[in-house]
Amino acid sequence: MATKVQVVFYSMYGHVYQLAEAIAAGAREIPGTEVALRQVAELIPDHVLEKSGARAARQSFAHIPLARVEELPEADAILFGTPTRFGNMAAQMRNFLDQTGGLWSRGALVGKVGSVFASTASQHGGQETTITSFHTTLLHHGMIIVGVPYTAAGLTNMREITGGTPYGASTLTDVDGSRQPSENEREIARFQGRHVAEIAQRLKG
Repeated sequence: MATKVQVVFYSMYGHVYQLAEAIAAGAREIPGTEVALRQVAELIPDHVLEKSGARAARQSFAHIPLARVEELPEADAILFGTPTRFGNMAAQMRNFLDQTGGLWSRGALVGKVGSVFASTASQHGGQETTITSFHTTLLHHGMIIVGVPYTAAGLTNMREITGGTPYGASTLTDVDGSRQPSENEREIARFQGRHVAEIAQRLKG
């Protein structure tokens, strides 16, 4: 049977979506893995998205289906992606997770692999706190948390400003969103996808 991996993300300007695609590509490198990308629903009114420029940016991933809580138990591993909001996950992702109480009550996600990736506007904008605080929810669901080990060479890259943490892949966007994920950041994301898929496959086997 195939190992099923879901990549569930919220992205406002497309940066987290780019990491999600890299993670999905990495997971697909593991034979016998099926990958599904899903985005969580937007909560911001259209006129606000229009004013901020996010509405146009979101067209690049408008084709990605919306995540549904009832689909989560179908996965062997779930990677969650979110931009950072003051050192925490975005409200859109929190809203989605808050709908998983029914899954929690019947232990539907217990034993599944969980992993997290994120973006921030600045170098010290809370990537690590966002990811590690996200882990709390996954632990309540009984998930097995997987990060990015230091065998991912990009984590020790000191030649450039870059995201990437042992807790999960990450990217820096700059305050105006102009910076796009670097090759180093995308490679860390691909590594995370491969690593999670490998572990999920071993556990399934």
